[in-house]
Amino acid sequence: MSAGNNTRLGVGLMVLTTFVFAMQDGISRHLASEYNVLMVVMVRYWFFAAFVVAIARAKAGGIRAAARSVQTGLQAFRGLLLAIEICVMVLAFTILGLVESLAVFTCYPLLVAALSGPILGESVGWRRWAAIGVGFVGVLIILEPGIGVFKPAAVIPLIAAMMFALYALLTRYVARKDTSATSFFWTGVAGAVAMTVVGIWFWEPMAPADWAWMATLCVTGASGHWLLIRVYEVAEASAVQPFAYLQLVFGSMIGVTVFGEVIAWNVATGAGIVVAAGLFTLWRERQQG
Repeated sequence: MSAGNNTRLGVGLMVLTTFVFAMQDGISRHLASEYNVLMVVMVRYWFFAAFVVAIARAKAGGIRAAARSVQTGLQAFRGLLLAIEICVMVLAFTILGLVESLAVFTCYPLLVAALSGPILGESVGWRRWAAIGVGFVGVLIILEPGIGVFKPAAVIPLIAAMMFALYALLTRYVARKDTSATSFFWTGVAGAVAMTVVGIWFWEPMAPADWAWMATLCVTGASGHWLLIRVYEVAEASAVQPFAYLQLVFGSMIGVTVFGEVIAWNVATGAGIVVAAGLFTLWRERQQG
């Protein structure tokens, strides 16, 4: 995909994308509180895989061209990694709620910056390392280690963030040899196969009203990915990426208004530090680019 230069449209689409993904998180939290997490993610992946296949068929070369890769094993591993990360994050929603889970997960761009050196061979200067260090101070403020109210479960979204950071880095790595269409195809199909193998054993009947929510979850998932593709088609990534942090804002609003969650002082403070550090690393990346 060639990047365009319509930054205003790109920003608008990114804001819409973060809102759609926040809705997806809220619906996932509801369904996973009522049904098995693996089943919920499996059904979501079925729709996602169908969406990916439909896009592949519409493009030149069809499914065969989209599936063609010189690094099949790595592509399949990426898809599996993302599927597991989604399961872990949805589990975090049910245990910690949206606000705290998203606040911790927001550190993933810092993890990407920290791991880009050993995995991709990119140069990470002292300013970025300083920002990464400050960001993790923010994460520690959210987790409150050493204080009586510390919940070990708060580590769950941190694990999800680490997995997503690795997924993002592997996506960059495979892009050296495969097209974005191929990576997108493998993300959906490999994840759907993996989730079906595991999730089918946890199938349970759903109430009609929850099937409506499940359908909405599937639509938000597919539309969110489609919007994200459009974002990077019309604008440069460095120009729109800072607005991705709005997912934390929208998700927190849903957590507070729909699920009655409370934003604790340490979560708000820590999240603010993490976002500031992340924005700085993005700014540095743009300056060096």
